[in-house]
Amino acid sequence: MPDSVTVLEASQWVPLAYRHEARARAFGEPFIERRMKGRKHPIDDFLFTYYTQKPGQLYRWHPGLNVVLTGEEAAQRASWKFYRPVETAQGLGYEFNAQGFVDSRARAIEFARVILAGTSQRPGNFACFGLHEWAMAYKSDLNGIRHEYLPLRLGAEGTDAVVESEKIRCTHFDAFRFYTPQAVELNELQPTRETQRDLEQPGCLHANMDLYKWAYKLSPAVPSDLVMDCFELAWDIRTMDMQASPYDLGDWGHEPIRIETPSGKAEYVRLQKQFATRADQLRLRLLAVANSLPLSSKG
Repeated sequence: MPDSVTVLEASQWVPLAYRHEARARAFGEPFIERRMKGRKHPIDDFLFTYYTQKPGQLYRWHPGLNVVLTGEEAAQRASWKFYRPVETAQGLGYEFNAQGFVDSRARAIEFARVILAGTSQRPGNFACFGLHEWAMAYKSDLNGIRHEYLPLRLGAEGTDAVVESEKIRCTHFDAFRFYTPQAVELNELQPTRETQRDLEQPGCLHANMDLYKWAYKLSPAVPSDLVMDCFELAWDIRTMDMQASPYDLGDWGHEPIRIETPSGKAEYVRLQKQFATRADQLRLRLLAVANSLPLSSKG
């Protein structure tokens, strides 16, 4: 066994797994309870409905690369995808099968590398003011609104007036694709999936929320503490994103960030820059994991 591999006994890693599960369940259990009761939450449901990782997957703890888990508790990982058995001085253990993961997910890993590295090297755009959410509600009298149970804070006409009076500079395709038809041509750029690798920039709230997506797509290579750091950043960003949206969240306990005013724009930029600083560090940690993976044996 290589010297760079860390072998953990059950007494060392099981408490870590329990702490991770408790951290994740604090977010996942309320979501599951709401689903069972047929209730929705415009902020707290988002990471479990927009993204593909389910609560049960989030609860699983992974140590990441070059860690072998030993003890009886580790045996259940024999059936976990991308784990393999390995002999240690303490007996049989289980570790993340990096080569098997890369051979199965090579294209996805490379795309994640491109997005993460490219985004980290570009300047941030801090003049978008969250208008992507407004563009999704533009001409709601014709299109309806995405969150049918939320009223528009300024009404339909007031929302349209904000969209028409501002410059919309969204760079993120997965926000742009939800624009109403009438708002599409109002965006300064026309992002596509093909240009995503060229347009992603570190000021974008949605690009920074997507660090959670890249974290779980690179799991179990990514340690679960990093996955949860990305999850919690995305959670905080979603809260701010909806506060700056055209929706009235007063019944949900959130005051608006009035981006249609100078003070609201200033507040938005202040928070946006704080999130970008947090995201910069997480992005580099994810990129380090992706770059530590071996090359595919399939060429």
